[in-house]
Amino acid sequence: MTTNTHLNATHDPALKSWVLSANIAGCDFPIQNLPHSVFKRAGTNESFRGGVAIGDQILDMQAVAALGVFATDLGAIAIDAGKPKLNDLMAHSRFDRSALRAALSECLSSGSPHAAALADCLVPQSQAEYGLATQVGDYTDFFTSYNHMINCGRIFNPQNPEVPSFKHLPIAYHGRASSVSISGTNVKRPWGQINPPVAAGAVQAPIHATCQALDYEMELGIWIAGSNALGRTIEVDAAEDHIFGMCLLNDWSARDIQGWESTPLGPFLGKNFCTSVSPWIVTWEALSPYRTNLPRAATDPKTLPYLLPKDTKPAIDICCEVWLKTPTYPAQVQISSTSYKHSYWTPAQMIAHHTSGGCNLQSGDLFGTGTISGLAGNTVLAEEGCLVELSSGGKVDVTLSSGEARRFLLDGDTLTLKGSCTAAGHARIGFGEVSGKVLPADSRSSV
Repeated sequence: MTTNTHLNATHDPALKSWVLSANIAGCDFPIQNLPHSVFKRAGTNESFRGGVAIGDQILDMQAVAALGVFATDLGAIAIDAGKPKLNDLMAHSRFDRSALRAALSECLSSGSPHAAALADCLVPQSQAEYGLATQVGDYTDFFTSYNHMINCGRIFNPQNPEVPSFKHLPIAYHGRASSVSISGTNVKRPWGQINPPVAAGAVQAPIHATCQALDYEMELGIWIAGSNALGRTIEVDAAEDHIFGMCLLNDWSARDIQGWESTPLGPFLGKNFCTSVSPWIVTWEALSPYRTNLPRAATDPKTLPYLLPKDTKPAIDICCEVWLKTPTYPAQVQISSTSYKHSYWTPAQMIAHHTSGGCNLQSGDLFGTGTISGLAGNTVLAEEGCLVELSSGGKVDVTLSSGEARRFLLDGDTLTLKGSCTAAGHARIGFGEVSGKVLPADSRSSV
């Protein structure tokens, strides 16, 4: 039996909390999770500050730091965990972040002598409004799901569906950091240049119009911890020291705009109008029980040494779900479900490749994993992570369990992503959710 050397006392499935809601089966935020966020009480003029989820409550880290319940050497990181942006928290070493997690686990465990004092630091999640956790300096969106790549390739390039470089390096492009938005932010249908389909032999000039093929992308976000100097690389086996944690991410996509503008430099207006992230960041340490093998076949090309980790289980099994609430049906319906374990490249490999040319990362930077998809054609519940895959490029209807159909998103639709981790002998932990409602485009004349 292989021992998971990444585990410690904070992962003990027998741990219980004096915050009773954290002990309810199926809870996203048991004591084994302890994710970070930035919040304030909704409808107030309070300042945003950092908090940690426990059950259905938020532990106000600004208030906790003021109590001085932690050891002296944890005072600085506890203060940083309560700041209105978590960049300084993410700048601390992996050792210090682990020590803070251990102290939080002890303080929130049943029988803690600090329970009475910390109870006054709790705020119900139902009363909270969330903010973006960091000042995002840079956002990089990757392309790491082999299934997503091959599913799309079979739609748009059936004669040669596989991208030649895919199995050699983590492909990515630099996205727009300023439009990274917290869950609950409405998404306005964008405008852009579109090359409308025409009959064979006809000539059609592009038009400036509203997107008619609005899509979501089921992704995870990776929050960067620490920095590297310009020109200095981060080795793959040191890269996990630079992962603060992960969240849910929806990289909204205007497929008709994207398809016209992307050659040769990649997405621009088709992607830069909004990228939604969930408020809670599950720490990399909390994900340790759910590590798994990389999906590699004997026929795959050898991974170059700078991307080859020594860890035998460098991937993470995270269940990713897509749900849709339409304007005409009273409940959310599930569209798909898949796992991050299918992704070909890991966060550590993304960091190693990103910095291999000397690029300098900064604490609070954000990576997107790219769309997470399983194999097409699952007959139980679809595994494709976006509508462009499910609808074969907008050619066929996706029939929902409500009886409605979609090829792409319509105005009034609310798209929600959910995530969780389970493993035998370990507690279930969750990511909460990220959602956004599609609003009509601004009114203007097409040109």
